Amino acid sequence: MLYLSTTPKILQQLLPDLVWRIPTNRKELYLSFDDGPVPESTPWILDLLGAFQAKASFFCVGQNIERYPGLVRRIHTEGHTLGNHSYNHLSGWGTGLTDYVRNVRRGALVSQSSLYRPPYGRIRLSQSRLLRHHYTIVMWDVLSGDFDPGIDPASCYLNVVRNVQPGSIVVFHDSRKSIHTLKQVLPDVLQYFSDEGYSFRAMDAKSLCKDPTPAMAAYS
Repeated sequence: MLYLSTTPKILQQLLPDLVWRIPTNRKELYLSFDDGPVPESTPWILDLLGAFQAKASFFCVGQNIERYPGLVRRIHTEGHTLGNHSYNHLSGWGTGLTDYVRNVRRGALVSQSSLYRPPYGRIRLSQSRLLRHHYTIVMWDVLSGDFDPGIDPASCYLNVVRNVQPGSIVVFHDSRKSIHTLKQVLPDVLQYFSDEGYSFRAMDAKSLCKDPTPAMAAYS
């Protein structure tokens, strides 16, 4: 499976309206979890984050939010941020503008969040240009690779610890297929950066979000 564990700086510079990392010189790390919530992984992740007094951001699929409202309540109650990951994990590359925006908007209504992360990181420029006026599009600068069935835990761990800098947004996956790797990697990541003096923070939706505008109603 081909992917980059770090987002090239040239891409970040070409798309400056997207959030790639949080500008800071402080030892702060922004862990994020995509694709949940699901009962096979979310409770374990939340328990572990709690043990380290760590906050994180969960970019959730709308259908899973509807299926597991108790897990969503727990994410909120324990001080984490809830973001939108589309309604049913729709790739922007293979979807027309209107259908894609409708799907994103449906996910936003279910999640009640104006933070949006494109599934697979795949979003067309036309989609980005429209959506960024209504939602804050949150990408990442470090990709753990925990979704890769061929990755070994040591490589997944090194993808993170070798590439993080203050303010990095790190992607893990809150999913059934990733939980086996995550259980071997996430405790070590949390311990390593705790020992290095980092704090783990949730993205502040109020400071990052852009208010949705009535123009989105055209896609309802």
